[in-house]
Amino acid sequence: MDKYGLIGFPLGHSFSKGYFNEKFAAEQIDAEYLNFEIPSIEEFKTVIEDNPTLRGLNVTIPYKQQVIPYLDELDKDAEKIGAVNVVKVIRNAKGKVKLVGYNSDIIGFTQSIEPLLQPHHTKALILGTGGASKAVHRGLEKLGLTVRFVSREKRNTDTLTYQELTPEVISEHTVIVNTTPLGMYPKVDACPDIPYKCLTSDHLLYDLLYNPDETCFMKQGKKYGATVKNGLEMLLLQAFAGWEIWQR
Repeated sequence: MDKYGLIGFPLGHSFSKGYFNEKFAAEQIDAEYLNFEIPSIEEFKTVIEDNPTLRGLNVTIPYKQQVIPYLDELDKDAEKIGAVNVVKVIRNAKGKVKLVGYNSDIIGFTQSIEPLLQPHHTKALILGTGGASKAVHRGLEKLGLTVRFVSREKRNTDTLTYQELTPEVISEHTVIVNTTPLGMYPKVDACPDIPYKCLTSDHLLYDLLYNPDETCFMKQGKKYGATVKNGLEMLLLQAFAGWEIWQR
């Protein structure tokens, strides 16, 4: 039986495990999906060695960057982003293993946001500078948008602080993507500190969060006429993309 799995720590509730095992059952695929909760990335090798029928892994916090030195090859997007969330395990006839890293977050994000983009959506702000923001940045660039990060602290000339989000900046940047955890359940009343009153119907607000369905960030956007979307579709699309990578 083929195996697939998720590495991370801690894992808690795993969307991937439920999603893939339901898929395998529904489509009568002879496979299982397991959680590999490893407290250290050094145990990654053991996961590969102890599971000879393993064909693919998802990677989550805190190992999306730490796993890279253990891989033999990186897809171009994963290399550019500097983070991996899908590993394809290739075994040759002699049992030698080749590990290839991909980033399906960029695929899920671009497929999810692209239908909402209008001709006036040429500049974007990304709220947050964590791992997910890098996939979003790469995705928006591939879709032809000019992008700036927003952070609590000044990092470089390409990064704005929240204090620098003037009405002019908000007017110019009509796509705003939240990659921070602000507003995630149970702290549903929190949201990024941007001047929401400057939003218009020209704006598109995309939140990578999906619990709750409508975050405080999204509610504020709707209040001022902006188009809003949460990250649930992105989550599903990146899972589809991961499966396709493993089946190639």
